[in-house]
Amino acid sequence: MRRAAAALAAGAAVFAACPIPVAAAEPACAHPSGVYSGPVPWGQRLVDPARIWPLTKGTGQTVAVIGTGVDGRNAQFDASRLTGADGDCDGRGTIAAGIIAAQPNPRTTFTGIAPDARVLAIPYDQGSGSGGDSPDALAGAIDAASAAHAGVILVAVPAASNSPALTTAVASARSRGAVIVSAAAGTQAGASSYPTASPGVLAVGSVNQAGEPAQQEAGAYLGLSAPGADLVSTSAGASGTPAHRWPVTDPSLAAAYVAGTAALARAYHPELTPDQVVTRLTLTANRPPSGTHDPRRGWGLLDAYAAVSAVIPPGAPGPGVPAAAPRPGSVVPAAAAQPPATDRLAGVLALSGVGAAAAAGIAVAAIRRGRARGWRPGFRERSGRFSPPV
Repeated sequence: MRRAAAALAAGAAVFAACPIPVAAAEPACAHPSGVYSGPVPWGQRLVDPARIWPLTKGTGQTVAVIGTGVDGRNAQFDASRLTGADGDCDGRGTIAAGIIAAQPNPRTTFTGIAPDARVLAIPYDQGSGSGGDSPDALAGAIDAASAAHAGVILVAVPAASNSPALTTAVASARSRGAVIVSAAAGTQAGASSYPTASPGVLAVGSVNQAGEPAQQEAGAYLGLSAPGADLVSTSAGASGTPAHRWPVTDPSLAAAYVAGTAALARAYHPELTPDQVVTRLTLTANRPPSGTHDPRRGWGLLDAYAAVSAVIPPGAPGPGVPAAAPRPGSVVPAAAAQPPATDRLAGVLALSGVGAAAAAGIAVAAIRRGRARGWRPGFRERSGRFSPPV
């Protein structure tokens, strides 16, 4: 927990906001800022993928990145694990793909969350519909991802409206076993994006380094939040080098952190259904200051290590979901993780809002107690930032 709080607070002086438009592509094709060699980016410190890699790096998982395409010429992509990367003038798809699966490189401190996962780039024409919005084109992209057996589908560029075709595509992909992650990318207060607001989709909000919401879209459907401001990632137009763009602020990119974590969770727990993956991600999130659901931050801030390593009973309900009868069980760090002692303690603290550790082989009815107190708190507000309970 202290690690997460420090990552949120650190680095505010390193980056200055440099927004990337969500609703429209840039006038000219994206180009790199350079090769990033500064401190480990704050979003990467928060997720801390290297702590998870002894368990899994995402082997066997395919993450479809639906949006503006991916420029596979960036040297941080493994060509053997990248499909459909035939260019990305806009640049957002390449940034999202890098957050998910960029390979470690000695020239930079930036790396992806799940470097052994495969990335399937699926661009779609966001402006082919009436009014410049095309949910039907997005539906076709989701169908293509589902047909390719993607275990995780990231909608990096959602549509501003829904359609019967999009609703059907989402339902079909879920029935075939895909976890669908979509960004809360509405550009105006009160506006919803799709399939972000659709049932069964893991909707992701974004936060800045202070833990404050970084997007306008809000609603009861938001599942959790992740870094979406002052980010570093791979750049389009790299021409064979490990080039990057920074600082990047785009609420849509928070969903890439969640999609990468979902791939790690599916690789480490291949028996899980899509709904169980979503439950795992939301149940282990660090609660917002209110201790309950926040319309812009969901059930809290992504805790990637807990989401992968926690031991959660198969029938555990998600936060805020009533169950027909109490189910005894416990939510504890996985025994297989074997992190250092300080990391094991951090893992237990990260889950203190949703369960208690098992002791002497006796199951503790942590989930029942968690329901009774409304699944709170995982984080509380201190001086305007997220900080762990003492």
